[in-house]
Parts: sequence; structure tokens; C-alpha cells
Amino acid sequence: MQLNPSNKRRESKTPTVKRRMSRHGSVLIETAPRELPWDLIDRLLVPIICCHAAAILISGVLNLLRISQVSAFVLFILFTILTVSAALVYHSLKISPLGKAVLITGCESALARVLAKRLDDLGFTVFAGFKLLQDNDDATMLKAVSSGRLKLLQLDVTSEIEMLEASLLITKHLPDGEPGLWALIHCDLWCALGELEWVPFPVMRKSFDINVLGASRLTQIMLPLIRRTNGRVVFLSSALAHLPSPVRSVQCATQAAIEGLASCLRQELKPRKVGVSIICASEFAAGNAWLDDKDMREQAKAMWELLSEEQKETYGEDYFEQAIRSLEPYCREEGDFHSTIRAMTDSIMRSFPMFRYTPLTRYEKLKTIVAEHLPSPLYEVLYKA
Repeated sequence: MQLNPSNKRRESKTPTVKRRMSRHGSVLIETAPRELPWDLIDRLLVPIICCHAAAILISGVLNLLRISQVSAFVLFILFTILTVSAALVYHSLKISPLGKAVLITGCESALARVLAKRLDDLGFTVFAGFKLLQDNDDATMLKAVSSGRLKLLQLDVTSEIEMLEASLLITKHLPDGEPGLWALIHCDLWCALGELEWVPFPVMRKSFDINVLGASRLTQIMLPLIRRTNGRVVFLSSALAHLPSPVRSVQCATQAAIEGLASCLRQELKPRKVGVSIICASEFAAGNAWLDDKDMREQAKAMWELLSEEQKETYGEDYFEQAIRSLEPYCREEGDFHSTIRAMTDSIMRSFPMFRYTPLTRYEKLKTIVAEHLPSPLYEVLYKA
């Protein structure tokens, strides 16, 4: 376990970024935000619907009793203005980041490093966890552009020893007067590609070890520190938790498991005044889960070679290649980090954060709504695999 010493602070504004990424590194360049603030829309939607229902009910009662002839539309406008104003005030309340410490896992991914830089600029003490810290150019660059508050940790979520050592080192290096950790942010994701029959079991196990079991165990270890501050646990997931997606069945399963874990953990920790949020990120900005073309081809080649002759004859090389190539849009399109970073920052800084944030594209948001609320046959007709 290693902990980087503090360096002299270098001031730097966090750019809004997009990515070109591989497992060997990433390039971050500026871009403008592209997506709607869905969290605010989600927070206002139900109150506005309730305002409409209340306006119709009260208007009907007043007219029936001949007390007033006020229309339901006027009451709806009045109730909506009052409710939206109160909701916006409620939504905008924030905590002070000064003296608060956060732990971010999976900082090999460009998204996690941008988040670490963003929180450091806001004034948090950031512990950035890397699987391999020694001779890591990304870690060195992150430290170089951050303040002395940001500290680098070697943290592999599949290693019990490293997680326990991280807990001890975080306790030792907490800001003065701070009793514990304010937030644990799970950004460590790993993807297993291919239809279920094709994926080697060790690859499947690794996906669950990192995405589900590692996050669960690290949460167990850090919860005593988080309870002391009535802090937060934040999980990074993706829209695949709600969308059936062939060739990514293992990833869909791990994302759904994360959502189920977060939902139960939220209820368990509510009496302890510890918040839990989950960020259902766009498929184009979910940590280091998406591979570049070269990595994807290498994994596909290795997976094909491990198939039995009967499996190769059943599926055929053309079908196999077509299935793998269906993932190319998620490797080639440039991710929109802005929406995901904003949602993750809000979940840490808001006094009353939402449980689920959905920084998705409009297409993904609509697709998710159809998958969750309409009959499955209709979804299959509209979105053929």
C-alpha cells in the first residue's frame, strides 16, 4: 500500500471533457455539455403531477360547494409556482466541502480522474485509488494538476489486504478535526463482452469480483468511517441495469446487481443518516468499461479460440464477428463526461441528494422508460437487438 505525499498546489480549472480511451490511458479534451439535467426533471415531475391533481380536486370541491368559481387551471399554475419554487430551494441546498474527505476507486478510468480533479478543486480532500500506483503516468499527471489535498492510494478492490490498508491510511490522513470519511465513490468497473455461452468463467468471475463483490466488501470496510460523518456512498452504474442487451449479458447482470445492492443499502443506512446514491451513466461514459477497437478485437479473438468446435460450428464465425461488431458504437463514439460528473458531484454535495441520477442521452432515457414501464413485447418490437 502506498500513499503519495502532498505536493505544492497547482491551481487548475477543471475542463468539461470528453474522451478517447483505452486500457492503457486516455486523452481528455474540452467539450460542451450535451444532455438535459434529468435529475432536476425527475425531482419536479411528481410534484407537478400532484399539483395538477390537487388543482382539479380543490376546484371541483369549491365549485360544488359554491364557495368559489376559480378554475382548475388557475389553481394548477399557483400550486406549480409554489411547489417548483420550494423544490428548487430544496434542490439547491449544498454542504460545505472544506475539511471533508472522499475516496474514489478505479482512477485508472478517465471519468474517475476527472471527478477527482473536480472534487479537489471544490475543496474536498480526495483519496484517489489506483490498482497499480507505481510507474503510473495517469496517477502522476493527476497529482501534478491537483492540490496538496489530493492523495494517491494503491487500491485493488479484489484485494482484502489493500482495502484494509486503505482504511487505516485514510483514518491516519483525514483532515484535522474530521472524524471520518464523507463519501465513498465506486468508479471501479470492468466489462465482460460476449454472449453468455462464449464468456470464459474466469472472465465472468472477474467481472462480478470487481463490479459487485469488491464494491460490497469495500463498502463494508469503509462504513464505520462514513457513519461518523453521516456521509454518502455513491455507486456508478449504467443504463444496462434496465436494458436487456445481447452480447453484454454479464455486464447487464453486474449493473443490475449494483442497483439492487444500492437500493437495499439505502434502506439499511437510512436510520444511520447515511445517504446512498446510484449514478446510471450513459453507456458512452461508464468508467473504463468500454474498450477501444484493438482491445475489443483481441478479447474477441481470445474468446473465439476458447470455444469448442461444436460451439464454433453452431454459431459460425460470421455471426460471432457480427455480434462483436455490434459493440463498435460504444467504442468509437466520444463520451460525454459532463453530465455524469455533474450528477456524481451533486450526489456528494447536495444536502438532499436523489437516490438515482440518470445522466443519459435523450435516446437512452426514452429507451429506459419504454423498457421499465411498457410491455416487453413492445420494447422488443421498438428496439430489436
